[in-house]
Amino acid sequence: MQTPAHVAIIMDGNGRWAQARGLPRFEGHRRGVEAVRRAVRSAIAHDVRYLTIYSFSSENWRRPLDEVTMLMGLLKRFIRNDLADLNRNDVRVRIIGERANLAPDIAPLLVEAESLTKNNRGLTLTVAFNYGGRQEIVEAARRLAIDVRDGRVDASNISVEDLAERLDTAELPDPDLIIRTSGEMRLSNFLLWQAAYAELVFLPILWPDFDDAAFVSALNQYAARKRRFGAVTEPAVVMSAL
Repeated sequence: MQTPAHVAIIMDGNGRWAQARGLPRFEGHRRGVEAVRRAVRSAIAHDVRYLTIYSFSSENWRRPLDEVTMLMGLLKRFIRNDLADLNRNDVRVRIIGERANLAPDIAPLLVEAESLTKNNRGLTLTVAFNYGGRQEIVEAARRLAIDVRDGRVDASNISVEDLAERLDTAELPDPDLIIRTSGEMRLSNFLLWQAAYAELVFLPILWPDFDDAAFVSALNQYAARKRRFGAVTEPAVVMSAL
């Protein structure tokens, strides 16, 4: 079976999972963290080299303050409780997204996670936190504009690679497969540049129910597709001369 090197996941449905069971939203998010652990184990088991998860978008700050506070608490708990285990399993952790406006007790944890695991050579787990795809592209364009202004880049020769090298994901291959749970069918400002040729799989299950069977289902759908990247794979028809 063709295995994608890079799988990205939009983890959606925590709140609806809790609501359907008469539970507080916090419980849905807590169970969602457990699903993250399962996804990491599945990625390792199925030889996926890169796993990127959309944990907190730049738009999520619009949620009620108590929910945002709870999500920040879950992030801190995840890093404190799971970082040692990830490191033991040779997982490299990377964080993408804006850090300038993060609370003082959050930013150092992100640095710690990256520093501790920077030399690991197993799965690369990228956490998109306080992340927005449009803003990422804007920031990359700004960096490129500064380089043009300062004479490091010739504006007349700017290439796709020039902008891609200035994205948060510059060290990563583009995702081969993007999975979204909960039945919603949109990218929600996630990896907009990088998703240009990704295969999209939308699963009806809510994120807290995501398990290895769901991961395998998405991998099977990916394997059944033909990736042409705009090219034609069918043999050309040769017209005989009249």
